[in-house]
Amino acid sequence: MANLTRTQVLTVVQIALERGDIPNLVGVDLSGLDLHQATLVLTNLKQANLRGANLRRANLLSANLSEADLSRANLIGANLSGATLRQANLSYATLNGANLFEVNMSEANLSGVEMIGANLREADLSAANLSRANLTGANLSEARYNNATQWPINFDPSAAGAINEDIS
Repeated sequence: MANLTRTQVLTVVQIALERGDIPNLVGVDLSGLDLHQATLVLTNLKQANLRGANLRRANLLSANLSEADLSRANLIGANLSGATLRQANLSYATLNGANLFEVNMSEANLSGVEMIGANLREADLSAANLSRANLTGANLSEARYNNATQWPINFDPSAAGAINEDIS
């Protein structure tokens, strides 16, 4: 259960940004919270629990979500451009139509994730687990991966425009 309300989260973020600070929500429990269309730009959500949270169309531009639990979260249409999701758990999350341009998802658990029509251009997918992911219509142009990256069965990342850094 979330230990902060939507209003409290948005107030913390707004005050920090007005002061020119980076909003700090490290390790907070926001599980199941409705953050639909929330502005969380630059917010430090490292190790936060966002399991099952509604982040539909939220603005997480350049946010730090390293090691965060976003499993089963709704991120449809969210803006995560430039965000860090290194070692984050996004298993069975929904990111259809999300903007993941230049996102760092290295070592992230993306198993069973839905990314239909998502923009993953120039994303870092090194050692990410994308097994059972639905990447239908996703833009993987210039996304980077390595031999440790796990892809869905019969998915050809090179044909989708992704670059294997282990053979570049």
